[in-house]
Amino acid sequence: MRTYPTNSPQAAARLLAMALVADGNYSLTEIRALDRIRASRRLGLSARALKTVLDHFCEDLLAAAQGRWSGSADMDDALRQQLLDEVRDPALRTLVVDLCQAIVQADGHEADGEAALLDTFTRAWRQPPAARRVAWSVGALS
Repeated sequence: MRTYPTNSPQAAARLLAMALVADGNYSLTEIRALDRIRASRRLGLSARALKTVLDHFCEDLLAAAQGRWSGSADMDDALRQQLLDEVRDPALRTLVVDLCQAIVQADGHEADGEAALLDTFTRAWRQPPAARRVAWSVGALS
């Protein structure tokens, strides 16, 4: 898996990619949500740079699974933690969680893998359960 500098826009964007494929695939609705919530701009990336991070994450995930695609829900726990540890800034963590929630809820369905990933973020970053806004609306991020 590629490494990015701690608290870099790319490290944060990779976590969005993790959320995007948590259920094994992503929908056009979720991709459009990235634009609607201005994810790239909010992370300090161009739209093209965000797409590059997404593509690289999927390539790396496929390579780590020896060519078996299952999405990020089946990632090795140590690898997932390593990627989460690349984002340490509390404000950036909050932004990442908010953006990820908007992405996974964009299609109107939060799959088990998506919910588990958001719970992993919460546990790893020790956010109190009340801080997780389960019913976050995409429009609220605009």
